[in-house]
Amino acid sequence: MKINILTLFPKMFEGFVSESIISRAIKFGAVEVNIIDIRDYCFDKHKQADDMPFGGGNGMVMKPEPLFLALENLLGKVIYTSPQGKTFNQEIAKELAKEEELTIIAGHYEGIDERVVENKVDMELSIGDFVLTGGELPAMVISDTIIRLLPDVIKKDSYENDSFYNGLLDYPHYTRPAEYKGLRVPDVLISGNHKKIDEWRLKESLKRTYLRRRDLIEKRELTKLEKKLLDEIKEEIKKEEV
Repeated sequence: MKINILTLFPKMFEGFVSESIISRAIKFGAVEVNIIDIRDYCFDKHKQADDMPFGGGNGMVMKPEPLFLALENLLGKVIYTSPQGKTFNQEIAKELAKEEELTIIAGHYEGIDERVVENKVDMELSIGDFVLTGGELPAMVISDTIIRLLPDVIKKDSYENDSFYNGLLDYPHYTRPAEYKGLRVPDVLISGNHKKIDEWRLKESLKRTYLRRRDLIEKRELTKLEKKLLDEIKEEIKKEEV
């Protein structure tokens, strides 16, 4: 896969592409991340990429010419990071991970000229109901989420257990030592009984989701085992509340 990111602040991505899983994915060829400086497509002597909005008002707007020029030779879906966009989630990430090439425009200031949105953008995405200084962090978040789903970047069973991948929040995790300052890990996890461990993990995942994100439970088509475990969870919660 190839991911192009159009930005006014390319240096913000230096750590993103040179560290951890993203760096390894780039090195072994799972993904190519192409950071494009929008100012390279500004041809006035001041490299001006923004201007005052027509009609007046506060802030500046990113100019259309540099963006149209930068997008001329790029392929695949064009995504614009915007507070007005659809909220990004794991399902969208899974769909985008199937693409061969993506281009992400990191918005800035009051946004980009609407003519670019109307004529070039395929999808506007937001990472939440809050306002950031610019679209660089959302571009990293979106890219990171997609890249870790690509073949061989991480083990398939690792990301399939992540929160949201299967519609539930993740279960609790523990590691050595089994006891620390009188605090023990659940006995089932060191029992060696993998069937019981799997059931414990599913139940804990259901419990966390029920307590923290009940909307995800309501959208899920529960299996027979999940229904049984969820009934147990509800009874346990009732007893704790008494």
